[in-house]
Amino acid sequence: MTAVAVQCERLTKRYGKDTALKECSLSIASNQVTGILGPNGSGKSTLFRIIAGLVRPDEGQIEVLGQSPGWKMNHQLAYLPDRARWYPEHTASDAFEWGRQVLPGFRIDQAKKLAEWMEIDHGKRVKEMSRGQEARLMLVLCLAREVPLVVLDEPFAGIDVISREQIVEALIEHLSNREQTILISTHELYEVEGLFDYAVFLKNGQTVLADEADELRRKYGTMHDIFRKLYR
Repeated sequence: MTAVAVQCERLTKRYGKDTALKECSLSIASNQVTGILGPNGSGKSTLFRIIAGLVRPDEGQIEVLGQSPGWKMNHQLAYLPDRARWYPEHTASDAFEWGRQVLPGFRIDQAKKLAEWMEIDHGKRVKEMSRGQEARLMLVLCLAREVPLVVLDEPFAGIDVISREQIVEALIEHLSNREQTILISTHELYEVEGLFDYAVFLKNGQTVLADEADELRRKYGTMHDIFRKLYR
């Protein structure tokens, strides 16, 4: 029986009068790459914040790696929020040293390898980096951790095509060497859909479609095709 990394049952989260998640149920297997897909406002970021233990649901149940999410899971989960930024005066080397001292499971040798792969200058200060370079640095801080679950919220948002390609190449290289559950929320489907083992489509805070990626492609076409059919 396949182990489950994330299990949600009728998960609901409200922000004032707005409902971000509405009785959302899903099950995500361990050691695979899952795409959490949907337009803005579909509940993706809220779901990720709940998984990371940053906010609590108003209703429903969730288990992450067999536990209730919260700060005690920091040694098991790496989370990249949307619009993540790093300290502008720090260099990549400063960021990696911080990771070595602070982040459970952080492998500085792995960080340096990934940084080289993604063409990150260790000595350049963040304020001198392009948006794409900074995005790659933030991703390295997540991927260099030996933890069972990695959660990446819009890791490609606002960055150039070349940077997206480098990130995807680094993910492929990274995944070839590890057993790890990775959740990715993204609108950039053309570059990344080949990474997905499983895909979950959200709409208005609810799961509207979820299945193995190959099965979805067999039935409906590419992830981009499915996206257009569900949300047009």
